[in-house]
Parts: sequence; C-alpha cells; structure tokens
Amino acid sequence: MAMKVRPLHLTVLSWLLIALGAVEFAVHAVKIRWPLTADGVGVPLFELVILVCGVYMLRGQPWARWGALAWIGFHIIVSSLHSVQAAIVHGLLFLVLAWLMFQPEVNAWFRREEPAAR
Repeated sequence: MAMKVRPLHLTVLSWLLIALGAVEFAVHAVKIRWPLTADGVGVPLFELVILVCGVYMLRGQPWARWGALAWIGFHIIVSSLHSVQAAIVHGLLFLVLAWLMFQPEVNAWFRREEPAAR
C-alpha cells in the first residue's frame, strides 16, 4: 500500500493555523478576568479550535479542513460587526484558504482509502 504524501502547501497552512491558534489562545488567555464568565473563557477556548484543526489537517482528517473553514467563516461574521474592511479581509482569506484546501492533491490527502479485501 502506497503512503499518501501531504502537499507542501497544506503542511505550511496547517502549521500556520497551529501557530495562530497557540498565539491567539495565549493572547486571549492572559486577558481573562476573574470571576470567570462565559465570554471570558469562551474566546480563548474558541482559539484552540483552529489549533486542533491544524493538527488534524496534518493527520489527514477531513473534518479538520471543514472546521478550519467554519472557524474562518465565523470570523467573517464577527469582523463584519466591526468594519466592512475587516469583513472583506476575512472574506478574501476565506476564499484563498478554501481554494488552497480543495486542490486536487489536497483532496487526495484527505480521501479515506478503504482497506483492501483479503
């Protein structure tokens, strides 16, 4: 059975998402105020989502790329509450990442292969 090769751009993108998730978690975690509220804890935990998606994209789990796109899509909505420019930037990022994550070689990486019958 041939081993699947992870596309380089997916590897780079996954590691960028892992780094982004770790940095964003750390930045938001130091801003937590006591007593804890759902808002105060929810934001740092939400940043861990992209870190987890990056890790599992490296491992070839199809749900992880959908989770990463959903995470970025959510940021389009949140950023649109702040400014049109921020929403446009996040929207363009979403389009670029979606294009990168659905290239034929990336689809092959995420495709699950059934074990051969004996």
